[in-house]
Amino acid sequence: MANITFSSPVMARDVTVYAVAGDRGTILAVAKAHKIPIPFDCQDGECGSCLVKVEHFNPLAKSAVALTEKEKEVLKQLGKITKEEIENAEVNDVPPPYRLACQCFVRHEDILVSFEGDKTLPAQRPHVTSVARTYKGGMEINALDEFFGYAAKVEEDAAQHYDDLAASMAKVGNAEVAKLFKQLADFSRLHLAEVKARAGSIDLSKHVPPDYAWPNHASPEASADWAGDSAITRLGALKVALQGERRGYEFYGAVEATTKNPEVAAAAREFVKEEADHVKILEAWITQEEWAIRHAAPQPA
Repeated sequence: MANITFSSPVMARDVTVYAVAGDRGTILAVAKAHKIPIPFDCQDGECGSCLVKVEHFNPLAKSAVALTEKEKEVLKQLGKITKEEIENAEVNDVPPPYRLACQCFVRHEDILVSFEGDKTLPAQRPHVTSVARTYKGGMEINALDEFFGYAAKVEEDAAQHYDDLAASMAKVGNAEVAKLFKQLADFSRLHLAEVKARAGSIDLSKHVPPDYAWPNHASPEASADWAGDSAITRLGALKVALQGERRGYEFYGAVEATTKNPEVAAAAREFVKEEADHVKILEAWITQEEWAIRHAAPQPA
């Protein structure tokens, strides 16, 4: 059995399916069977419409890479394969990053398949619960300076929260998760820098009162209380972070939906897109972590 995770801007979320290796099934055949919208036309390796990027979760695993002459030629025409990559595939069984889905057969390995999809269709936002569609965030923001002020506060609070969690994990000796939370804090500070760059000359400190309170007394990207559990695993920490990013996505989505100011709506829409990217990154990390757990070497008794 092999797990194939499909990811694309035209999909609301990544989808992982199970495929039986060795049954002559191609990536395209698996995609069609599970209604994954990989574009295709000829299905014979000649048009290049089913171009995909294939990432192997276990980079050390090697299996025979069967590149047909048609696939090599089309990939060369698309500028997606080099002479060195062809030689590496044929001599060392190192798969190239780009393949044609109709020509790439499923193997006994887990992979991530990324594709652009039909560019005439709008990109899908991340899947959220039905409750999120009516979530109002407890506030209506109708001034651009106020919006950037709250956006900055979201990222400041997220960075501080992850720093606190990292310190807590380090204190109880959970160094692996402490390192992850520290990395997430750094990401939040990068997002904060992006907010400040977009705000330009706006003084962000003036637009959120010092005694402000978020709905439910928690910043949108604050993680669940159990994130402070000393026994939390790396996978658990990633899932906590994903919850926070989804709430951040919902917060900006609510601002876009409720504001009466077109400029605020446009700015919130950009943040919605960015949070969607953050959600997809964390979903990919979770998929990789789950793969690593399933294939971990058994511990000696």
